[in-house]
Amino acid sequence: MTAMDKRLPIAHAAKDFDGNWRPPHDLADHLNEVGVLAAEFARTFGSEWAQLAGRWHDLGKYRQRFQNYIRLASGFEADAHIKGESGKAPHSTAGALLACDRFGPAGRVLAYVIAGHHAGLSDWFGGLDARLEAAASRDELNEALAESPPAELLDPCNFEPDLQAIPGGKNGFALWVRMLFSALVDADFLDTERYMDPERFAQRNQWPTLQELAPLFDTHIRVLAAHVQPTPVNTLRADILAQCRAKATLAPGLFSLTVPTGGGKTLSGMAFALEHARTHGKRRVIHVIPYTSIIEQTADIFRAIFGEAIIEHHSNAESEPGRENSASRLACENWDAPIVVTTNVQFFESLFAARTSRCRKLHNLVDSVVILDEAQLLPPEFLQPILDVLNLLTRYYGVSVVLSTATQPALSTCEYFDARQNLRGLDNVREIIDDPDALYTALERVEVRLPADWHTPTDWPTLAAELDDHDSVLAIVNTRKDARALWEKMPQGTLHLSALMCGAHRSQVISDIKTRLKNSVPTRVISTQLVEAGVDVDFPVVYRAVAGLDSIAQAAGRCNREGRLAEKGEVVVFIPPKPAPRGLLLTGENACRTVLHGVTEQPLTRARFAAYFDRLYFGCQLDKEGICKLLEVEGSTLAVNFRSAADKFRLIADEDSVPIVVCYRGADGQDDSIDKWLATLRKSGPERWLMRKLQRYTVNLRRNEALPLLNQGDIEEIMPGLYVQVSDLLYDAKLGLLSNGQLSNAGLFVV
Repeated sequence: MTAMDKRLPIAHAAKDFDGNWRPPHDLADHLNEVGVLAAEFARTFGSEWAQLAGRWHDLGKYRQRFQNYIRLASGFEADAHIKGESGKAPHSTAGALLACDRFGPAGRVLAYVIAGHHAGLSDWFGGLDARLEAAASRDELNEALAESPPAELLDPCNFEPDLQAIPGGKNGFALWVRMLFSALVDADFLDTERYMDPERFAQRNQWPTLQELAPLFDTHIRVLAAHVQPTPVNTLRADILAQCRAKATLAPGLFSLTVPTGGGKTLSGMAFALEHARTHGKRRVIHVIPYTSIIEQTADIFRAIFGEAIIEHHSNAESEPGRENSASRLACENWDAPIVVTTNVQFFESLFAARTSRCRKLHNLVDSVVILDEAQLLPPEFLQPILDVLNLLTRYYGVSVVLSTATQPALSTCEYFDARQNLRGLDNVREIIDDPDALYTALERVEVRLPADWHTPTDWPTLAAELDDHDSVLAIVNTRKDARALWEKMPQGTLHLSALMCGAHRSQVISDIKTRLKNSVPTRVISTQLVEAGVDVDFPVVYRAVAGLDSIAQAAGRCNREGRLAEKGEVVVFIPPKPAPRGLLLTGENACRTVLHGVTEQPLTRARFAAYFDRLYFGCQLDKEGICKLLEVEGSTLAVNFRSAADKFRLIADEDSVPIVVCYRGADGQDDSIDKWLATLRKSGPERWLMRKLQRYTVNLRRNEALPLLNQGDIEEIMPGLYVQVSDLLYDAKLGLLSNGQLSNAGLFVV
């Protein structure tokens, strides 16, 4: 290494596979390249802002203290230290402070983005403002400038910040900053990876375009049409798909795809997305699903068509052939694949996130088609911020959104006497289906029997006896406790489904149900509502405990799904022994009772869904955590509470949830895979592929239910926050995880 090498300001240092030092990553080159990449990522919403953020994000690395630190910490220079200096050298505040010095209050946009590129976006008051005012931050900037960085890096090139041109103005400020943040973070990660791990970097950007994938879809549809039976249901499915293709030429924006359950929404939605992308130059399709329990089913449908050109991004995706490869793992970081299948949690929490890992993908939402599958399941407690962000994405970022559901929620703007109940909705939503009401009539495959008395419950023994009169029947209840209580009263051989069964167990039972029904084997199933959204089972009779009207409609979608019965299927709504728990379930049940009270004709009409959702949303706090207020920008200071909003935007409250890895050993009890994976965890610690596999064997239990199990030695904490089953009696092959003193004995459920 020459003396010149020692004086060269470097951004990173790394060895090659042979253990030899590569030429160091020149700091000026890194800053310039990140600026170029970030500007490209933000080309439609703020390229000049992003380029300057890229050029200044690591300005603090010019300070001598950082250069000493990186040479010493990396081993690049073993004696690179100054007496009295130790530890890390902060470097991400210098550029943020320079932006404020150069541009005044407008520079705070860049300050948010630059200062957060490692630790994430901060709140302004009590966070970033204090950091910028600290003497150490001023020292960081002064020390960096004292090293005379290249003048072209410091030159803003006549950049004049224009806050009047922000996409969405004041209301769009917070999302716009997160988009800029995404562009910077992804550019920084990628340029760093290009130097540190060129082989990994070379695996990126090898995806086909949507235009190249479209012929694969067309071929699949032709083959499917040639082999399906020419039933009335399949004829209607073909017509729905044709309408989706025809409407895809409409201008980008908001769409609804209103199709009764079983009408083929998954393939029809993809047909619309591909044709819409071809017509309007969209770059990717993002299919968003409410539950992890059905995401793999959807992803497998798409993978059978498009091969490995899709990624699944959710907690259950496994690292195994056909599920995840090196390219898809990389794409999960920034969603640069042409087709992404993900969950509501991943999608919406990313849109409101502050962390770098979650925000990194946001700029790749630009010019995409987003399909919100089962849109009626958008969480009411976060509905207002969700609708606000969907409006911004469609108006300013080239996103087309498809609300795909059998039961369209009432999402248009509503104003009430009490302004606190007002809803800023999705307006100008265009329906893809020509005549949804006619389609509902044509696809009507069930008769729904409502309770004769809405106030008199049916006890479990009486209901069990009624269910026993049917050879094949599905009964859906509202809670896991109810599912077990009813299952106890059923004859031997009745199947059980609930979230107290791990994902691998549930998948096996659902597969068994489909096989039995296909082979006309009598099949009785007791389930919670997890079976309702997207699980393709087809029963002649379905019983549903009273719940929200959308849940009843989804349950009806599991009855006579393929229309093969000579008569209509039978859906029976019953009053369970206890009402739904307080909260959203009870609010939905009460709204349903109000809408259906006194109804004698078909209860599942589209008009009733609109009335139901109006009633449901009026009874809910649509921004329970105050997200919209937290993300309001204060005009004079540009203050936004990014970190606080991100911390509060949690679609699944996990503070009271304990993950327990259970020992499910397959339908025959002979599969010892979980034992091998747990042994690997104990020996080698957590690795990404291993934790993904263990997700399939994880059950979440409330903390107050898990603590007794821990105290009794039934579970142990194998690593901080992760628990593992120890007692052989804790997991039942039919019921799943047992708690609260419940024991398993030869497959029987005993209290």
